[in-house]
Amino acid sequence: MASLNLYSPAPHDLVWLDDPASALERDALPAWVSLPALRDTPLVVRRDGRRQGEIPVGLRGLTRAERFGTWIAPAAIRRLVTPMDLAAQRAWRVRPELAALPAIRALAAIADPLDAGGIRWGVTGSAGFTLACARNVLHAGSDLDLIVRADRPLPPGHLYLLGELQRTAPARVDIQVATPYGGFSLLERLRGGGRVLLKTDHGPRLCDDPWQPAPCRS
Repeated sequence: MASLNLYSPAPHDLVWLDDPASALERDALPAWVSLPALRDTPLVVRRDGRRQGEIPVGLRGLTRAERFGTWIAPAAIRRLVTPMDLAAQRAWRVRPELAALPAIRALAAIADPLDAGGIRWGVTGSAGFTLACARNVLHAGSDLDLIVRADRPLPPGHLYLLGELQRTAPARVDIQVATPYGGFSLLERLRGGGRVLLKTDHGPRLCDDPWQPAPCRS
């Protein structure tokens, strides 16, 4: 688990609130949100730079329609887990009840090759949420969502390995690449010859090179 004193929450991180009622009291919450349940259920950090000094987060319910975005103060966080924490801890190995799900089978199959390839990666989406808490939001048709952190352009060997793992995994694998300027879909880059839609803190931008912000076009 990342130290809150040394780490600023990043998109896809999971955070737990010290006092959900106090942290979210400014918002008109949807009826499906249970404040008592949020003591044990994480929120997902998202991309949105409209409020300086606050952290954009998303609440999720039981269905895709149950999503709610808001902001919290950094002091409201009592615990933080990153996607990389879940990967490093091999969190799926202590949840045998999930082992038969295709997304978890895919995770177990590709974790060691990713590490051996020197790739900085983590588990996000429904799989990450499920592995981080007691709520299972995975089902037989769930994708496996991963994040790869890359401060510089990925070398050809990494691109080849990621592409092969996507192709051969026993579930659909959606890999997002996180650059210092935002995140993009690896599959989109491989299919499109380079140009991608970069998700930034200030909205999506079409980029020829996601590691160079100047060429980006809104």
